[in-house]
Amino acid sequence: MSTATIAAGLSAVGTKQLFVETAGTGPDVVLVHGLGGTTSFFEPLVASLAERFRVTRYDFNGHGRSPLAGELTLESLAAELAQVIESRTASGRAHLVAHSMGTLIVQQLASTRPDLVEDVVLLGPVREQTQAAKDATRARAALVREQGMAAVADTVAQAATAEQAAIGNPLVRPFVRELLLGQDPEAYAQACEALAAATSPDLAAIRSRVLLLTGSEDKVSTPASNEAMASELGRAELLVAPGTGHWTVPEAPDFVTAAVVDFLTSTTLTPGAKKTCACSNAGPGCQSRRQQAITLQIRKTP
Repeated sequence: MSTATIAAGLSAVGTKQLFVETAGTGPDVVLVHGLGGTTSFFEPLVASLAERFRVTRYDFNGHGRSPLAGELTLESLAAELAQVIESRTASGRAHLVAHSMGTLIVQQLASTRPDLVEDVVLLGPVREQTQAAKDATRARAALVREQGMAAVADTVAQAATAEQAAIGNPLVRPFVRELLLGQDPEAYAQACEALAAATSPDLAAIRSRVLLLTGSEDKVSTPASNEAMASELGRAELLVAPGTGHWTVPEAPDFVTAAVVDFLTSTTLTPGAKKTCACSNAGPGCQSRRQQAITLQIRKTP
């Protein structure tokens, strides 16, 4: 399929100027990065997705190349995503792929505006933070306001990525560090406060098929927490990327790309079905085509 690329750059979305990139033709997919991310986080995914889909990615308010406009809250970021879908997609409805804090934005939108949402992929999905995590996130906001992004970039890049992934690709941690160092400290601090103030959206209200994909070494979005989220969703599938931390795409680009493309091109997950995956050889009775691209054991959960 030929790929149609629209020049990237700042573009009016509602009352804001957002950095938006679009490539490919086909059904719409919108990519939503997380705290400290940019559109570049999804780079390994885009070429494969753009062969089958019209892919739109954007830097959300105050992040990357999008200037800060107004106060950041989970609700404002969900409204911003709705405007992106309504104004920047061909169909006014999209599959959504999100990472970390971006998964909270997508959960909020999918639970309140199902008319805008097709299938959902949540990478390193998060929910409302514990009180200890809220306190730590607010302390991080105060730190970057006082000392800038350099005060947290190295720590986050080290702690949120897996050692195995960093050894396999020595550029993983420098890449994460560079994303963080490029952020506006005030916008990043506001995003931290928005994350700390966020409450969990109603997962039971989400009608879409949902893929939950996390890393085996992810301390923020643990495999156990993904199991708990799946129990609240109507149609959910879980995957665990081995030797991977919280920055799933740069840490495990082949695994994530194969899983996301297969999920978005498959319609085999029936209502009420849940699949939980560990990282080993696919066994008899496995119903997922994902075993053709990545090695998994899949079992249904009640």
